[in-house]
Amino acid sequence: MTSTRKRPGCHAVRLDIDSMSEPLQQLIRELHSSPHLAVLAVTGGGSGAISQLLEVPGASRTVLEAIVPYASNSLTQWLGSATEQSCSESTARAMAMASWIRARELAPNADPFSLIGVGATASLASDRPKRGEHRIHVATQTATQTTVSSLILKKDQRSRAAEETLASLVVLLCVAEASDLDIATCRGVVDGQLIENEIIKQQCHVAQPGWTELLIGMRTYTGHHLEGTPQAIFPGAFNPPHKGHRGIIRVAEQRLNCQVAYELSITNVDKPPLDFVEIRDRLTALQSGTTSNAIVLTTAPTFRRKAELFPGCTFVVGADTIQRVGDPKYYTGAEGSFDAAIQQIADRNCRFLVFGREIDGQFRVLSDLTLPPALRALCEEVSAEDFREDVSSTELRGL
Repeated sequence: MTSTRKRPGCHAVRLDIDSMSEPLQQLIRELHSSPHLAVLAVTGGGSGAISQLLEVPGASRTVLEAIVPYASNSLTQWLGSATEQSCSESTARAMAMASWIRARELAPNADPFSLIGVGATASLASDRPKRGEHRIHVATQTATQTTVSSLILKKDQRSRAAEETLASLVVLLCVAEASDLDIATCRGVVDGQLIENEIIKQQCHVAQPGWTELLIGMRTYTGHHLEGTPQAIFPGAFNPPHKGHRGIIRVAEQRLNCQVAYELSITNVDKPPLDFVEIRDRLTALQSGTTSNAIVLTTAPTFRRKAELFPGCTFVVGADTIQRVGDPKYYTGAEGSFDAAIQQIADRNCRFLVFGREIDGQFRVLSDLTLPPALRALCEEVSAEDFREDVSSTELRGL
């Protein structure tokens, strides 16, 4: 679903905060009176929405947490990995899903359908000229849908303060809309501030019931074209899927003498979480590229968790992935120690079939790696003679 809003024939104006004050305050009061709870992550612009939410009494009933990951390292920590572009629709959506997951952690006993994750990223006027567009992307994530609103601003028509005020208002409207409030009055205020041909574009994707059930913990995994528990799975981001993935599936099925299922996890160790738009696009791409292999959607970011879901399963991985499995830095906090994780994988009779991958500019297979003995004992190598394909999803995305 896509909708647009614009006000033609309007000249550039400086936003009058006082004229917005009463409708905004009323909207925020209604927001604080609603049953919804939110975590907000805002970067680049729009952080004024946080202070406006907190200025109106009752904010503790709405705001679970608010963060401004302004530095690139801060945003990387919030998302779990670096983004390809800090100000984009996809980054806003990933920030919103990370916020929703954080809200679930902060309010584990709350109705999951009352939680809202907010991600906002903006590129606004600065003290130096910007080559790119001035733009605002605000996403909201609930248990049932992902929504993102985007506005491209005309450059050099507003001050930084005016752009910031507009960005903050868009954030507030998106939060209120996700809370099922009537935003008509305040939306009219926003429309009145748009310059000719400026349009707020909105995209919304409602999740399939199984995705929602998986996200809120009612299901362990969702399988597409899947009967029973798979004997082998190929985990990955598949962004996009390519001939190398299909070649790995083919060789793995010959080696293991069973069908291999693709596995896509909503949460990941080294990548941002997947929102519903991203899930739809990844599944569509996989389904268009293969009609016979099952596709499994999970919330299992680690192989320890995957082993719990798929006992007796062989994990089809690249050399770069198995190298990360053996890296101690991934075994902190709730995931426990490396030794305990590998032992639990072994206790569930899970193993790894390892394909060669390019690492630091060199193609490496399992025997080229130095792995802890306990992990190495669970691995079987696919030689470069049996399979080598140097194409990568990153290269295909032109990065």
